[in-house]
Amino acid sequence: MINNATINKLIEMHMTPMADAYRHQLTDPAMKDVPFEDRFGMMVDIEYTTRKSNRLKKLIHDAGMEQPDASIASIDYQSGRKLNKSLITRLASCQYITEYRNIFLTGATGSGKTYMACAFGMEACKQYYTVKYVRLPDLLIELQEARVNGSFPIVLKKYTKPVLLILDEWLLLKLSESEARNLFELIHKRRKKSSTIFCSQFEEKDWYSQICNGENTLADAIMDRISYDSYKINIEYIDKTKDRSMREVYGLDPAQAQ
Repeated sequence: MINNATINKLIEMHMTPMADAYRHQLTDPAMKDVPFEDRFGMMVDIEYTTRKSNRLKKLIHDAGMEQPDASIASIDYQSGRKLNKSLITRLASCQYITEYRNIFLTGATGSGKTYMACAFGMEACKQYYTVKYVRLPDLLIELQEARVNGSFPIVLKKYTKPVLLILDEWLLLKLSESEARNLFELIHKRRKKSSTIFCSQFEEKDWYSQICNGENTLADAIMDRISYDSYKINIEYIDKTKDRSMREVYGLDPAQAQ
């Protein structure tokens, strides 16, 4: 009776793994000779491990990363791309997050920017940082709609709150003044409080022209808030005559496509 009451209380307190471990100990004859402190430690370990695992799963789910299977360990350094392995390894420690610094990931279409950004995102999740992935075109639409319907502060908080924000397809299309204004609000609120990964087909030197054609002070304001706090990874091909998209490299064998 006492045992059942204890198990029910554990379940009521949302400690089901610990309750299951306790129930197992009650039915396992070998546990009778194990000291109470050891048995209690085993139950606590099971509850703790389960909670950490569930928390990680939720962080990955909430991040909404395009490639949640991405891994720093699986980055291909033999694919003909120029990659700074020592810098990538150093950034995988997530120290840049504790420094409130950003990462610029630039390279041609199919060079593996999104995969690498998601790999960094996964490492951040493993260290229990909140992460959010979003394509910039989708973000701009959401921010503009929020301006119109009066929910801008709520939507802005949605993207300022994550410790790490991954902005894919950064400046893929030229920004209008209203889009640049909305983006500036986000960039300004995140500066020195969190980290952002910018994935772009354009090199940093070309970003100004993508923001209101570089003729608006918003371009200076945005670039000034991100350029000096960012690590730079520009993915280039060693032999451009053999330039192949990573989607092609890992895609379907042409012989099997027909």
